[in-house]
Amino acid sequence: MNEQEIDKLLKHENDQLDKLHQIVKEAILDEELIVQNLLNPPLETISRGQKLSDKVARFGGSWWFIILFIVLLIAWITFNTVAIKFYRFDPYPFILMNLLLSCVAALQAPIIMMSQNRQEEKDRKRSENDYLINLKAEMQIRSLHKKMDLLLGEQVKTLFETQQQQFEILKEIQTKLNERS
Repeated sequence: MNEQEIDKLLKHENDQLDKLHQIVKEAILDEELIVQNLLNPPLETISRGQKLSDKVARFGGSWWFIILFIVLLIAWITFNTVAIKFYRFDPYPFILMNLLLSCVAALQAPIIMMSQNRQEEKDRKRSENDYLINLKAEMQIRSLHKKMDLLLGEQVKTLFETQQQQFEILKEIQTKLNERS
């Protein structure tokens, strides 16, 4: 090989490396927005009412609440059944207890719904983050495919060029052999 061919091969290798560097730069720029969104999520501002609804929903959906409520109902029914008629404040059929249970249910339901709506918003944001992470992974895979395609294409081209040079050398050898005989 002469000096021009070596320079040509070195230039070709440098061009290939420049293409790979360009692919990496493009991938980094594409991923920058996604990374910013993942690293700096918007701050969640919670009002006092939202905090209260979360606490009520957490307590209202716990075993502690259920056990406490059952104990309270059993005490209520027992007291109003066993107590002397003068001390009974809600005799059978326990109308006051039914009224209080209805009020608790009527107030507790919308509070729990508010908390569930906030939880749904959190889940939506979490799924958006999952989508961004999946998108970032997909972009990295595409970048890798571009790099692999470039490398494979260049290798095939180099192999063909090398094979062509080998054929030329073989032709020269064959010509020299024919001249000697």
